[in-house]
Amino acid sequence: MTIKTNARKRFWVKSGVAALCALAVVAGLNVGFMSPAKAELRIDITRGELKPMPIAVTSFPGDGVSETEIGQNLTKVIAADLERSGLFSPINENAFIQSAASLAVNPNFAEWRAINAQALVNGRVVTEANGLLRVEFRLWDVLAETQMSGVAYRTQPNNWRRIAHKIADEIYKRITGETGYFDTRIVYVSESGPADKRVKRLAIMDQDGANHRFLSDGRFLVLNPRFSPTAQEVVYMSYFNDKPRVYVLDIDTGELELLGDFPGMTFAPRFAPDGNSVVMSQALDGNSEIYELDLRTREKRQLTRHPAVDTSPSYSPEGSRIAFNSDRSGAQQLYVMNADGGGAQRISFGGGRYATPVWSPRGDLIAFTKSQGGRYYIGVMRPDGSGERLLAEGFLVEGPTWAPNGRVLMYYRQHPSRDGTKDRYRLYSIDLTGFNEREIVTPADGSDPAWSPLIP
Repeated sequence: MTIKTNARKRFWVKSGVAALCALAVVAGLNVGFMSPAKAELRIDITRGELKPMPIAVTSFPGDGVSETEIGQNLTKVIAADLERSGLFSPINENAFIQSAASLAVNPNFAEWRAINAQALVNGRVVTEANGLLRVEFRLWDVLAETQMSGVAYRTQPNNWRRIAHKIADEIYKRITGETGYFDTRIVYVSESGPADKRVKRLAIMDQDGANHRFLSDGRFLVLNPRFSPTAQEVVYMSYFNDKPRVYVLDIDTGELELLGDFPGMTFAPRFAPDGNSVVMSQALDGNSEIYELDLRTREKRQLTRHPAVDTSPSYSPEGSRIAFNSDRSGAQQLYVMNADGGGAQRISFGGGRYATPVWSPRGDLIAFTKSQGGRYYIGVMRPDGSGERLLAEGFLVEGPTWAPNGRVLMYYRQHPSRDGTKDRYRLYSIDLTGFNEREIVTPADGSDPAWSPLIP
């Protein structure tokens, strides 16, 4: 692994990642339109607990054995993505009446209605002469007997899983009206070993837990990984000879860049939306303040000047404001200030202590952790402090991170052991309604998750 220390002479934002962006929409298949007399198939995801929509995801037939196998795997991943969202209920394929062969011509909607399917997905897999895989899919409104979407993708055969996530994203978007979040990755801290000698390694996986791999070898403690806006790089804090250092890692090339040593750092950096700077908190002369570091010039600018503890900064999506927590009111509360450090205003006024604010990608909410009466919560509120809602509760729940569509949160939860020696840490996701809490399975304990933007 190569470590670079030279200052950057370019803008941070990249145009894309060739190895992971080989997907392309190559053709829009025929898309039908709804009859004005029939209501459009739609799920309102802003409501409370919903009954999942029954959807039939059929196997995508292929011209050969390998294509057929890929087609079967594709549909399993698509169905799993949709089911995990809590908004869809994939129907068991044993209930299907129409065969895949006849479905390739046209759906027999009466047979799909007979098994209570409201939406139907079918497709096919073809290997082209140049060796690329072509995957076509169609989404049907069974009740209106209308095609809602049709798309074809080309990619390398070993990239089929990304196609599955992209198809799931398209289905999610077409039926909910919201951008999907399945073609994303999670970076987190993988933990192992006894409590007094914990090994913390940087790890990454797809949002469904597939393609798991480690990004660090565990020799040095790592904390608080955060994605860049391009989903290509991760910034994180590591302790080298007991000194906090900040690194930027290109997760695909393995190139590691040292941003510098930051004695007294109290919270690891987060990227600005343009990717050209990071914001962090650092305790110098015994006082924790918030600083902005320009990644091109390496110039550090102090944003807050207050005798209180100011920490945990997070940019708004457009980069004009920063949320942070501070005890300047006498107790730990949430504040919002301008990106230049001016105009700080307190936004949390509830009981207990508030911490680790994280701005939603949509800009409409700020997630936070809260502790009160020995209990811990993950909650959200509007940037003006109104509309506070607590979504998750536990002995210790921490580290909220947003899905790129701003509709789902991930965090980690501590499961204490009776003797205190084998506490477990697990990753969970929950939607904004406070329902559909799910564990994200990892090979070992997991903490400090960060959700990537949609992969370009």
